[in-house]
Amino acid sequence: MSAQDTERRPRVPGPRTRTPRKTARTPRRSTALSTRARTRLAAGALLTPFFALFTVAMIVPVGYALWLSLFTEKQSGLGFDGPRTVFDGLGNYATALGDQAFRDGFWVLLGYCVFYIPLMGGGAIVLALLLDSALARARRFFQLALFLPHAIPGLIAALIWIYLYTPQLSPVVAAMEAGGIGFDFFSSKGTLPSIVNIALWQWLGYNVVIFYAALQAVDRSLLEAATVDGAGAWRIAFSIKLPLIRSSLVMVLLFTIIGSLQLFTEPLILSRGSGSAVTSTWTPNMYAYSAAFERNDYGLAAAASVLIALVAAALSFVVTRLTNRRKEARS
Repeated sequence: MSAQDTERRPRVPGPRTRTPRKTARTPRRSTALSTRARTRLAAGALLTPFFALFTVAMIVPVGYALWLSLFTEKQSGLGFDGPRTVFDGLGNYATALGDQAFRDGFWVLLGYCVFYIPLMGGGAIVLALLLDSALARARRFFQLALFLPHAIPGLIAALIWIYLYTPQLSPVVAAMEAGGIGFDFFSSKGTLPSIVNIALWQWLGYNVVIFYAALQAVDRSLLEAATVDGAGAWRIAFSIKLPLIRSSLVMVLLFTIIGSLQLFTEPLILSRGSGSAVTSTWTPNMYAYSAAFERNDYGLAAAASVLIALVAAALSFVVTRLTNRRKEARS
């Protein structure tokens, strides 16, 4: 067979071999993985300072307080060798719970919360609704005026109000006596209202700003639709605005409860006043302070602090659970 016959002969196609296709998923997948890695690296770099500060400022002190609460100082045999630090287990906790002064401090906090929380929450909500209403004028001025007391440190605020409570110095007491109103702010009956007044003066504006910012985020179309339907100002406030800022209400309630359990500065300053009914163990925090810096019993002070923290955590958990149950029931 010649070469020409070979060239003219038709070619029979053979079996095709599939070459692997290079899909576009491989580079996309690698790009996605690299993007995720970069995102995680950036998130880790941004969160590392926070967790480092949280560990140093929160976890380490709490852990040290727990460790310190398990030890106490006892005198050796005849007392010639000085005090020795010995392991006491839960002895400090039993001592704190068995002390009537420590238990009475929680009753004082209960009375404080009964007065303070409704006045704080209700007053802040009312003022925030007034600022958010269409009739409000000079909102920036009133926001600044209400927030300014919060910018003053609690120690300075307590000193200012002690001056205003002192009969020989205060123009307020002089005006009340001139009007025939006699009230002793340092008496056993007047101490609690005096401290509630100081706390309200300092923290009311702060909560007003939180509520007002939440009210400003409410969709105005909902309010306009309610107005068109004939809803009045009260109906809009309590049926539309307040339900929409429920998360802010719960947050402020939690912060107020935790802050109430930490009551310390105001009664401590009032206890320095002449004729004051506030003792060195009037609140649980003052009890822990007195145990640490007046009796040098650091184990008892640490145990009392841990018990206060447990009570605050339990109350926060209860408030959160009740709020979530109400939300689930309404949904």
